[in-house]
Amino acid sequence: MDISLFDYPLPSRLIADHPAEPRESARLMDLTSGTPVDRHIHDLPSILPNGTVLVVNNTRVLPARLQGRRVAADGDGTPGGAIELTLHQLVANGDDTVWHAFAKPAKRLKPGDRIVISDNFEAVVDRKHDNGQVSLRFHMPFSMLRDELEIHGTMPLPPYIKRDKTGDARDRKDYQTVFAAREGAVAAPTASLHFTEDLLAKLASKGITTATVTLHVGAGTFLPVKTDDVTQHDMHEEWGEVTDETAAMLNQARAEGRPVIAVGTTALRILETAAQEDGTLAAFTGATDLYILPGYQFRFVDRLMTNFHLPRSTLLMLVSALAGRERIMAAYHHAIDHEYRFFSYGDACLLASMSDAPHDEC
Repeated sequence: MDISLFDYPLPSRLIADHPAEPRESARLMDLTSGTPVDRHIHDLPSILPNGTVLVVNNTRVLPARLQGRRVAADGDGTPGGAIELTLHQLVANGDDTVWHAFAKPAKRLKPGDRIVISDNFEAVVDRKHDNGQVSLRFHMPFSMLRDELEIHGTMPLPPYIKRDKTGDARDRKDYQTVFAAREGAVAAPTASLHFTEDLLAKLASKGITTATVTLHVGAGTFLPVKTDDVTQHDMHEEWGEVTDETAAMLNQARAEGRPVIAVGTTALRILETAAQEDGTLAAFTGATDLYILPGYQFRFVDRLMTNFHLPRSTLLMLVSALAGRERIMAAYHHAIDHEYRFFSYGDACLLASMSDAPHDEC
């Protein structure tokens, strides 16, 4: 399956660098009928059926981007060149906390080097990996590291949103969802950024409820697919959970014929990870590297609200698997022609599984 099937040209002016204000004023392309209908997020209470359950990801984004200086293990202790770190996966949490991180530049880093972030805050390079990644050891438990990140870190925005090294104070709020509760993500579940307390109240008044799952989104979600054959791509791993309570609630909704909509690809991936062969959900806690391509047989999810995704990305492949690649690519061209805003801070679309979407079109 060739990567070129998931490519499209996007004018840079359509990449959103801040969310819509208010959030629910963002546009919404309704593709549930197969044909694009132009709406807004604030239309959801009027277009979703009574009894609908929205499944949202309650992960909370850490300010996980840090600026420091390298102190060579074999040097005289003098701080050297500047290093930017983006923590992306928690590896160990005890007296010490170990994270996988992307480092820029990583070329000169060696195991044993220290990255000094402030007088009392530093990391030690445990291991060096491929693609600019390192394992970092912080000599403190996660509770202390979290406090240091709040002081010294900036929000780890994706690379297509340009900020200087000190970040933008607005992003502390803008890049966090109204559902954020469980710390651990270094990227936001962006479809949920469109919701506000006011919108949730209007949805509730129409009998539309929410259920929560957790998937701690890693920075690996922004890694490009570098293989021409997309089936050869190695999917990143993320930690997630579907509780017994949530599984029971969603199984009941499905048994009663009520619509269940995954809000965001992260919610979809953890739901499909927890789905059983008979189409029901079971409780799940652990890591998932589920990679969804066209031809994937969905067990539980048949509806999705999601933002517009990067060309050649695993997320564009996922939505193509659900709604059909040709429909998705046509919808994206419609979005470009009608000046929709793209990516993390951009607009959204509402998708449904199309039973007649061909699975062999790739």
